[in-house]
Amino acid sequence: MIVPSILLAQGDCFPSEDSNEAKTLAIFSVPLAYSPLSAPDAAPRKWRLGLEVSSLPDIDDETATPTECRPGKGPENTDLLPALFRPRVAVRLGSGVLLDASWIPPVRINGVKSNLFGIALGWSGTLSRSFTLGARAHGTFGEVNAPITCPEEALDDPTSECFEGTESDDSYKPNIFGADVRLGLGTAESRIRPYAGVGYSRLQPRFQVNFTNSAGELDDRKVTVDLNRVAVFGGLSWRLGESLGLAGEVYSTPSDAVTLRIAFGGSF
Repeated sequence: MIVPSILLAQGDCFPSEDSNEAKTLAIFSVPLAYSPLSAPDAAPRKWRLGLEVSSLPDIDDETATPTECRPGKGPENTDLLPALFRPRVAVRLGSGVLLDASWIPPVRINGVKSNLFGIALGWSGTLSRSFTLGARAHGTFGEVNAPITCPEEALDDPTSECFEGTESDDSYKPNIFGADVRLGLGTAESRIRPYAGVGYSRLQPRFQVNFTNSAGELDDRKVTVDLNRVAVFGGLSWRLGESLGLAGEVYSTPSDAVTLRIAFGGSF
């Protein structure tokens, strides 16, 4: 995952909401937010298993350049992965209540190691013959480690503050908590069910530099910012057979970014 940073310990940093640091953190909260990725189902099966794939937005060099925590530093190493893969499992608790959870295990891919959890507790019910309603509370937490401040190529650049240091292994904790409501069209018997919704999220991302420079000095400065965001989303649930299904969703916080999600799975 991709977050702003600082080199050389100068005390912890608390950037403003208008800073590039805050903008970058907000952008990468978009694909990590644990959205429903399904139409509300008033009569779900007991279990649902699936794999989600979400696009990771690119961050332009201007936005990736710190403005408050380390002004004058070049752009951060922000685009390490093109997509996020997240297995999901949901279990029906009864009376339209569904518990949904996910875990990205700590396997390092292209320098990125994620140990992230998503969880949601929701309710779905029937409004009329043609419409269903869903409401959820959700959270995303855990930690991502990646060379954000000082990637390997910067260690050989004499103009970089990373020159002749060690590759950084910075940490990022997304800490996303929110709620959403969505309206679905169709019934459990419908093969294709479109839906749309709106949500609110409290973002409390925490980033910590972990870089040792050429003099052997450790930079472990922290970046802390709290943000509030409104999200809008919409998608389709497509029943492929008796147990298999496919879903697609467009999810956005309009001030930050858009992510595209797809999921394939089965229910029983």
